[in-house]
Amino acid sequence: MGSQVSVDVGAVRVVIVGGGFGGIAAASQLQALNIPFLLVDMKDSFHHNVAALRASVESGFAKKTFISYTVTFKENFRQGLVVDIDLQNQTVLLEDGEALPFSHLILATGSTGLFPGKFNEVSSREAAIQAYEDMVKQVQRSQSVVVVGGGSAGVEMAAEVKTEFPEKEARLVGSQPGCRARPCQPRAHGSRLTGERVSNLEDLRLNEYGECIRVHTDKGTEVATNLVIVCNGIRVNSSAYHSAFDSHLASNGALRVNEYLQVEGCSHVYAIGDCADVKEPKMAYHAGLHASVAVTNIVNSMKQRPLKAYKPGALTFLLAMGRNDGVGQISGFYVGRLMVRLAKSRDLFVSSSWKTMRQSPP
Repeated sequence: MGSQVSVDVGAVRVVIVGGGFGGIAAASQLQALNIPFLLVDMKDSFHHNVAALRASVESGFAKKTFISYTVTFKENFRQGLVVDIDLQNQTVLLEDGEALPFSHLILATGSTGLFPGKFNEVSSREAAIQAYEDMVKQVQRSQSVVVVGGGSAGVEMAAEVKTEFPEKEARLVGSQPGCRARPCQPRAHGSRLTGERVSNLEDLRLNEYGECIRVHTDKGTEVATNLVIVCNGIRVNSSAYHSAFDSHLASNGALRVNEYLQVEGCSHVYAIGDCADVKEPKMAYHAGLHASVAVTNIVNSMKQRPLKAYKPGALTFLLAMGRNDGVGQISGFYVGRLMVRLAKSRDLFVSSSWKTMRQSPP
């Protein structure tokens, strides 16, 4: 994939919808191959959201998690909100009315969820960074923090609070058991209240300090706190393509794809990352693998070569629990905290994204 590909520039134009991990991987590879492309995202910067939770508690860290698209991709980046796909005319439609023509389309819209774990807004880099710095101030003011969501994101959020502010109380409330890779150490992420759902969530102020916020659960438990952070409810971001591909959607809104990651019935349209209905864990690493397969198959289709099949990855995860702790599992085998700390916990792969974008971190 390192050498440039000789193609008829007038006949090929790849549009990538979504500038997440899969999107920037695909764009970087197309750029290296000198294949005409346009990356479209509502933000002006890539968000390394793997580190979003740390950016919520550590002042100054957020600027490391947003990386300019324009610096890397220059005129091959367009900031805009995609509202629909016109398959008949092969155009991507933006909210401002502009239509972007494509010969090949890569859908990499990722997933959406609540702030601070996700940042899905039309925004500038400066405004996005400030949103996280404002969140840091809310945590700093709070003596007690309740994290709603017993999955991995909830565990990581509570751990980040306890690592940065050991004196604060961080309580994890959720119906899930939390970390499943051997028992998580209580000292790492504060106290846990599992097997209970928050029953008054719609009435609570989220991400905002309060003198006494009362959290109620379906089991009758009441918890008084200063700050409530929700780390659950992640879902596939299908808003850009839902109407165009209504008959090709899985039950969760992901696009059904064949072994070549082509959307069913659309050989010139690929889905990668979270929005692809592939039976494997939704991870940034897998999104990058998807991108490589999609770009390879675009090149192979242009050269009339056989397409490359994607083989789903094994169950692998690394769960950071603050800067100095963590647990993990690779292909079914338990990974010790030292390896997780060295591999992920210290910088949460931030340096890897700056390398992909060929820029130097601040």
